[in-house]
Amino acid sequence: MLNVKKKLVIGLIFLLSLVSIIPQANASQLKFSVEPVIPENQKDTSHSYFDLTMKPSEKQTLKIHMRNDTDNEVTVLPSVHAATTNINGVVEYGESNTKLDKTSKYNIEEIVKPAVDEVKIPANGSTDLELMIEMPKDGFDGILAGGITLKEKEDTAETKKEKTQQGLAIENKYAYVVAVVLQETDVKIDSELKLNKVEPNQVNARNVINATLQNTQAKYMNQLSVDTKITKKGESDVLYSSKKEEMQMAPNTSFAYPVSLNGEKLKAGDYTLSMTAKSMGETWKFKKDFTIKADVAKAFNEKDVTVKKDYTWIYILVGILLILLALLLIWFIIRKKKKEKEKKEAQKRRKANRKKRAKKVNLEEDNN
Repeated sequence: MLNVKKKLVIGLIFLLSLVSIIPQANASQLKFSVEPVIPENQKDTSHSYFDLTMKPSEKQTLKIHMRNDTDNEVTVLPSVHAATTNINGVVEYGESNTKLDKTSKYNIEEIVKPAVDEVKIPANGSTDLELMIEMPKDGFDGILAGGITLKEKEDTAETKKEKTQQGLAIENKYAYVVAVVLQETDVKIDSELKLNKVEPNQVNARNVINATLQNTQAKYMNQLSVDTKITKKGESDVLYSSKKEEMQMAPNTSFAYPVSLNGEKLKAGDYTLSMTAKSMGETWKFKKDFTIKADVAKAFNEKDVTVKKDYTWIYILVGILLILLALLLIWFIIRKKKKEKEKKEAQKRRKANRKKRAKKVNLEEDNN
């Protein structure tokens, strides 16, 4: 376990930044500290997270010592979550919306449970949180990995209102995460990596092709690297490519590896994704065809913040309207000139007629 065993996994997770109207206000820090009480069955006592060897049906109580150095009581909410792998190929032990992978035989959330729903730490005092472990009756090879999240209970609506009135619009919210790794045997498990669905999607409002990788085994997949290429189906010209190294996958987890389109539009059609993945001396080669439908491409392109919008049809429409306006204007001018000409000609005719009538009258007078 490359990252898990080399680094302390009591992580301080920043959840929300502070926005303060008061310039001199300092960002509030966690109001409590935690320290796992390492038990005798810890595999390596130098680790500051729980890395335990257990037996089938064995029960055990874990303790986490928590201290409050403030002048007010602090309420902490404990919860347990299975380890997951994020889109960057990094293992996470905190809260997640990711569903348990189908390849996972057991859910650590059902094996490790906090003894209470919330813990109150007295002002300038300390207390211990107990967590109960009850291993499954059937033994298993490999690893179960997860994390214990410890976060301060949110303020009530009334307290939030008071803080808002005092100038604090948003609070800092932090949590501690203590990793838990459980195993029963040292039996070596062969690694297995699968490529599941390949489909268009978006990351941070940018078009990508997601290639879902699945670690089907109850072991960490360390030093994972991938080399990915996407072509039109049946063609060899590479349209998009991506390389990444030093990734890690938690046991029995999947994650969608994104291949960026670098600001290009998704185009409907049939494609092929080719990938070479490597981990700890093992290699997997994948090739998978996928289709991008026109309506899907259009929907994603409209939401992509980097895609240059095509306003050609607008330019054409504006051009047509301008031409129509010009033609209409020309028609009005011609019509106006024609009317003016007709008016002048009518005036000339009337004038000529008047002259004729006047001449006729004069002739009649002369004859008389």
